[in-house]
Amino acid sequence: MELQKAIKKRKSVRKFKTKKPDWRDIIECIDSARYAPMAGNLFTPRFILIDDKSTIQKLAEAAQQDFIAEAKYVVIVCSSKEKTINSFGERAEIYVRQQTGAAIQNFLLSLEEKGLATCWIGHFVEEQVKRVAKIPDNVQVEAFFPIGYAYSDAKGRKKVMIDDVLYFHNYKNKRMKIPRMPYA
Repeated sequence: MELQKAIKKRKSVRKFKTKKPDWRDIIECIDSARYAPMAGNLFTPRFILIDDKSTIQKLAEAAQQDFIAEAKYVVIVCSSKEKTINSFGERAEIYVRQQTGAAIQNFLLSLEEKGLATCWIGHFVEEQVKRVAKIPDNVQVEAFFPIGYAYSDAKGRKKVMIDDVLYFHNYKNKRMKIPRMPYA
């Protein structure tokens, strides 16, 4: 699939088919996350692939979102900032969040390319997720992703217009200054 097509086609899916995806496809998608930019080349994101139905049910409860329990797999994305703190000090937390977001985007686009569907889950009780997946206290749970095949090919939400998000030269300036051409 072409990159621009994958970017524009990707959407959040909350209803999955009963067909179970091949776990190897999900691992390939996780592998694409390794190519995201990382501050100091310190790869901080970690991925946990879960297929146990009762564990997935507990994650659905931690997020208070029942549709998660329908997924055949869930991937939890975590990060640990200790190595980054040693290299970058107080900016480390920002860098870890940025690079984890970049890794997640690679992962999401790879899922789209494989024909798999997911929804970015950012609302959850972190202590419950940590307990369920045995995640240490010093590791941050960034998000998790129920994965399956989309039940239908429903249209995604309308996206914002470029004019609403793009400024030129400074904040809120919506006009590009066209350079004047000197007369010859």
